[in-house]
Amino acid sequence: MGNGAEDAGPPVGSSPPPPLEWKFSQVFGERAAGEEVQEVDIISAIEFDKSGDHLATGDRGGRVVLFERTDVRNLGSRKDLEAQDYPISRHPEFRYKTEFQSHEPEFDYLKSLEIEEKINKIKWCQAANHVLFLLSTNDKTIKYWKVQEKKVKKISEMNVDASQAVQNDNIASSSTISPRGYLPNGGCPERPHGQLNNDLSMPPGGFPSLRLPVVVTSQETSLIARCRRTYAHAHDYHINSISNNSDGETFISADDLRINLWNLEISNQSFNIVDVKPANMEDLTEVITSAEFHPTHCNMLAYSSSKGSIRLIDLRQSALCDNHSKMFEEHEAPGSRSFFTEIIASISDVKFAKDGRHILSRDYMTLKLWDINMESGPVATFQVHEYLRPKLCDLYENDSIFDKFDCCLSGDGLHVATGSYSNLFRVFGCIPGSNEATTLEASKNPMRRQVQTPSRPAKSLGSFARVVRRGAESPGVEANGNSYDFTTKLLHLAWHPTESSIACAAMNSLYMYSA
Repeated sequence: MGNGAEDAGPPVGSSPPPPLEWKFSQVFGERAAGEEVQEVDIISAIEFDKSGDHLATGDRGGRVVLFERTDVRNLGSRKDLEAQDYPISRHPEFRYKTEFQSHEPEFDYLKSLEIEEKINKIKWCQAANHVLFLLSTNDKTIKYWKVQEKKVKKISEMNVDASQAVQNDNIASSSTISPRGYLPNGGCPERPHGQLNNDLSMPPGGFPSLRLPVVVTSQETSLIARCRRTYAHAHDYHINSISNNSDGETFISADDLRINLWNLEISNQSFNIVDVKPANMEDLTEVITSAEFHPTHCNMLAYSSSKGSIRLIDLRQSALCDNHSKMFEEHEAPGSRSFFTEIIASISDVKFAKDGRHILSRDYMTLKLWDINMESGPVATFQVHEYLRPKLCDLYENDSIFDKFDCCLSGDGLHVATGSYSNLFRVFGCIPGSNEATTLEASKNPMRRQVQTPSRPAKSLGSFARVVRRGAESPGVEANGNSYDFTTKLLHLAWHPTESSIACAAMNSLYMYSA
């Protein structure tokens, strides 16, 4: 592949659509200039549900925050609006829905290991009867949450007569301000045993207007989050990913060396389906970095490794899937190997396209798009951090080279996106003939640092072309001439499943953009 791009040109008579024009939509938790961000408030996971009507974020403090879409909910379904020829909002709008504490810090006394509460991943499960279900995980424990609206129960008034209430107050006060001494357990030294206290004399016939309080259900509702299942003690190493199966009943969890298969309804048992742990740990050469189920085939899943390979496995082949059915990797050019080669080849995230035909992977330098029918190499490569290649020594020294960036695809599979440094993120077009490579900043003015570098058009994915696409790159400086800030990194982002809308996390702020 090298530095250029193979190109046969776009199909005759067709031209790629213009690049998406991104605009700021919303921000939640925007911090003021100079405001110090608390470590526990930094967002560590973002996920849309399948409908795109709900969005969840997790943070390092173990909290999960839910947002719900308002522009469609208030006006009716999109289908009804289209039937009425009603102008639909150009971008989805969300509002805060609720939040709950998902995980607490723990301590493993057997291993003398502190387990932090940080949320590593969130995955939505199938909703039912307006009840939301989702999975959240920290390094060791996965939890299955049920979020639903419940009507608030209140205590009705006791309906005490005003005049009678005054008498009751007098009786109560006389019994409390009595100067007599009392013994422990309610005894009174000046009163013979069995005789009532004169201060508590009851009127004849008691209090006819006093009624017992009654619990009534009001029309007000509140959102209640309840943990239905806890899946624990199944991973010796840190959980890096969880993924729901299309069957709606099972999910996988992956750590550095193993992938486990769970049933949502069974929390005390899981099946180990992938185990790459060698008999001698000194022989360990690679670890699992990410895993995801196929969007429609419940028997297929893909997992990536620290060596830059992606393995596709079929659960029908055997109970323990140590042997993959397909393996996708790009072979390095002879003589190009260096100390950093294996570090920057490590894949931090893999995502299936909605159609299940393509897989998107993110390593430190690039985004790669793979066709599951072609194992020899990616069909497209998008350069994200090529300008950092001369700085790899510095990045290794400050550990930035180990940063794990998420990637995402649009619902139609025509665009891909990933994060970068200085709170920037990049959007690339996969459309045949497209040279779209847009750089945006997570701020209210996303185009402030945007520069487009023309690149050669991509071939159609159907023709298995291998394409190298360069993003807006300049050696070590941003488009506006400032040096890059490696302390502000945009690691987490998600693409709306049906619309051109991206949610991304910059520290403790959630920014949303639409095109």
